[in-house]
Amino acid sequence: MRFRSRITGTGSYVPEQVLTNFDLEKRVDTTDEWITERTGIKERRIAGEETTSDLCLEASKRALQAAGVKPGEVDLIIVATMSGDMPMPSTASILHKKLCAKNSGAFDVNAACSGFLYGLSVADNFIRSGAMKRILLVGAEVMSRFVDWQDRSTCVLFGDGAGAVVLERTRGQRGILSTHLYSDGNMWDYICLPGGGASHPPTAKTVKDKMHVVKMKGNETFKVAVRTLEKLVTDTLKENNIRPSELAMIIPHQANLRIIKATAERLHMPMSKVAVNVDRYGNTSSASIPIALDEVVREERIKKDDYVLLEAFGAGLTWASALIKW
Repeated sequence: MRFRSRITGTGSYVPEQVLTNFDLEKRVDTTDEWITERTGIKERRIAGEETTSDLCLEASKRALQAAGVKPGEVDLIIVATMSGDMPMPSTASILHKKLCAKNSGAFDVNAACSGFLYGLSVADNFIRSGAMKRILLVGAEVMSRFVDWQDRSTCVLFGDGAGAVVLERTRGQRGILSTHLYSDGNMWDYICLPGGGASHPPTAKTVKDKMHVVKMKGNETFKVAVRTLEKLVTDTLKENNIRPSELAMIIPHQANLRIIKATAERLHMPMSKVAVNVDRYGNTSSASIPIALDEVVREERIKKDDYVLLEAFGAGLTWASALIKW
């Protein structure tokens, strides 16, 4: 039997500082009612002096402990992030140092909100090939450092946090059944952060023009996301000969409660089978799925042999899914 990869441990971490909608009312022209109605978000966590790698470290420790794995037993560290500590070296390399993971490689993946699932696909294929036995995968963001706190259309959306999983080689029927990755670069400007790269390196002008913060076409993104996610989930289940009714849980990217509900309704899925924490954490980008996964695992909402579907949509535009037999 061919190798499979199985998640043997999960962990998550969010900063202590809570920023509520009522706090935002004092900073920008908005209201709790406006934010809640349009996004479903009530509060989000904000990092103080913590960096992205600091959040990674805490989530990783919890995932490794849950799996009973020591840092030195990990073959590879992958960090999915668009808000790393610095452009170079990778946040994964910094995490490697902080964990004292002596025997592993390390690199970052950037697919924005789809990043964790892109990283999951990479890790799964490394293990399926037989090249590696254990991989630590982390999704982490400090989005609060990259939003315009005077732009009410974006600053209310994002929060900070990290989630991690340990994947290990198995030969059984349980584990990751399939992963699916997609992108359409024609819509790159729907969600982007234009400054800081080779196109617009940091200058006084790029800072003045606010090019180092997230820009988003909200209405256009919403329409594409709902339509795309419905097809993504349907195609993923069809490829695996699984009916929607057989799913024990859908864990979606926590971008917007309206998108989550609209997708569930189109699939005739009850919300009781959908993991939701966007109200407490906001959009934590690549961290949202592993944080939600850790929560449902620790709450024992998924059990052995359950079918679990992960799905995400983000900048790029990118979208991705994974089907797991738990």
